[in-house]
Formats: sequence, C-alpha cells, structure tokens
Amino acid sequence: MIAKQTGREISFFQWMLLALPLLLVMYIVLYFLLLFLHPAGPSMRAGRVSEFIQAQRKAIGPWTRGQKNTLFAFLLAVFLWTFPGFLALIFGPEGGRSSSSTAACPRERRRSSRRASSFLPTNWPKQEYTLSWREAAGIDWGTILLFGGGLALGDLMFKTGLSQAVGEGLLSFLEIDSLWGITGLAIALGIVVSELTSNTASANMIIPVIIALATASGVSPIPPALGATLGASYGFMLPISTPPNAIVYGSGLIPIGRMVRAGVLFDLLGFLIIWGGLRLLCPLLGLM
Repeated sequence: MIAKQTGREISFFQWMLLALPLLLVMYIVLYFLLLFLHPAGPSMRAGRVSEFIQAQRKAIGPWTRGQKNTLFAFLLAVFLWTFPGFLALIFGPEGGRSSSSTAACPRERRRSSRRASSFLPTNWPKQEYTLSWREAAGIDWGTILLFGGGLALGDLMFKTGLSQAVGEGLLSFLEIDSLWGITGLAIALGIVVSELTSNTASANMIIPVIIALATASGVSPIPPALGATLGASYGFMLPISTPPNAIVYGSGLIPIGRMVRAGVLFDLLGFLIIWGGLRLLCPLLGLM
C-alpha cells in the first residue's frame, strides 16, 4: 500500500534494517517488564527449564526428512526475500533488480515456498512429497483472501476520496501538522484500533487515512505510514486483538486481568519505542 500510494518502494532487506533494531529493543523491554510483573517461581529456574527442554527434544526425536525439506524451502524463501535488497544496498537500485519474478513479487515468494515443499520428496520410490495436495488444500486460504480484501479496501479508500476526507477532518480537528506529530498519531491509532480488530484489518483502515493526512499537511507520508504499520502490530491487551493472544488465553493459564495489565504497559512502552526508533532510523535509512 505504501509503494502504491506514495511511489516509494521499501525492499525486504531495508525493512529488516529498520525493524530488527526495534525488535531487539522491544524484546529486552518485554522481557524485563514480564519479569517485573510476574517473577519466575521455583518451577521456572534455569536448571528445571533446561531439563524440560531436553525432555521435550528427546520426545520429539530426530529431524524427519519432511522437516528438513520444510527448513530448506523456508531458507530458500528468505534468500529470495533478502538477496535482491542486499544487492541494491551494494550496487544501487539497478543492481537489486531480480531477474526472477518469484523473487520480485511478495505473493509469488510465499507460493515459491509452498511449491518447493510440494516437489521435495520424502520417499521417492513411493512418490511421497513434503506437502501433499490434500494438505495444501487444507491451508486456511480464507486468511489470504481476507488479507487481499483488506488491501483492496484500502485502495478503494484512496480512489473514492474517503481517506482524504477523513484525513482532512482529523487535520482540522486535532491541529497536528508536523511530521513527527502525525507519526505519533499514526502509532497511537494503530495500537488502539489493533486492540479491537486484527492487526491486518487495523493497518488496512489506518494507513490510507494517515497517508492522506500527511499529504494534506505537506510532510513525508513514509514515517507516519510505517508508524501505523508497526503500531497495528501491537495488540497485547485482549484475547481478540490477535490470534496469538487468543491461543494463549485459551490455555486457561492467563487470567484476563493479567493480560490487560501487561498489555497496557507494553502498549505505552511500545509507543515510545516505535516513535523514537522511527525518528532515529528513518533519516539514517533515507525513509523520509
């Protein structure tokens, strides 16, 4: 959506240069926050955790041929994601152009991993492969359609002028017209909305409005759009915020009160981390 509406292409490798430092800082902050809120008891001492992990490894057994093939397909997809951006970093944009459409299109990259799994054999004489057609048919394709539908909805918000109308309305109401003020607003909106809807749906709703708002203010839409994207990934308070929350809450081990308390604190800290990280890294990476 950023590439289509702003004309600015962000390579996978460039995205990693931006996101990896934020990931490391967030991980450290999250670790100490949870350690402060929920100190480890005797059952979680290092020795017992190590014993538990070793027991689980023994129960799982050695790697199967299918698991090795899956790892190979995954590493192949990661290589196709990152290598063109790595070349572009060294030789410039022309050097980063991939001769393969599979490496150039994100949708085809995901397919390439599944296709590789479909053709990698686990038992050649019996014609058994890592991913059978029956297993492929059982993939939750509805999620992919939902993702594509969200992108189409965001595109329609631009074409119909809805995003511009909403952006101009927010601009006149909030009187925020600076680059980093709009970026802060984008992050806050992403975090709040993602607590009530899925991350993808939140991003699809907010990014078009934020790009229109930044354009109307005469500032670069890239940092605000990135802020909305990263903020929409913050849904830690409620089970409905994101599927991992629902899985954890469904275990029955996490009371809703504890989830909300930790989620609120990490949302606030996450806002500061994202805003500070974008303000520091966007100028360094030329994402302005």
